[in-house]
Amino acid sequence: MLTDPNCIFCRVVAGEIPAATVYRDANILAFLDIGPLSDGHVLVIPLGHHEKLSEMPPKLACALAAELPRLAKAARAVTGTEGFNVLVNEGKVAGQEVKHVHFHIVPRRPGDGLGYRWNAGKYPEGRIEQLQAEYRETIAKGSR
Repeated sequence: MLTDPNCIFCRVVAGEIPAATVYRDANILAFLDIGPLSDGHVLVIPLGHHEKLSEMPPKLACALAAELPRLAKAARAVTGTEGFNVLVNEGKVAGQEVKHVHFHIVPRRPGDGLGYRWNAGKYPEGRIEQLQAEYRETIAKGSR
């Protein structure tokens, strides 16, 4: 398993830093965020060190994703909320502060003030078709 001795999440996995663990299996660890955006905010991480979701082995990404429904359902039940956000940030520009893949399960309440900007735009003529072709070509070449 890959580890980085300078990574705070690898240190959590190793038990060097305490965490309020809510779930652990052979591939992932889920624990309460110590800087929660809302009550019951959970982080879900792979046990091995992977900085980017886009570079994780697909089988490991599937193992992590397979537990998200159960963990999200538990978050709703424990916190009594009706909804939640599941977020993952990749790269500094996207807000990733810890360079170890991690999903946030953030329980949401009416009027919680969290929100996010969803500034939907429009594509100029022909751009959506251009992007579609480029995506298909890249995926066909094996960007996995």
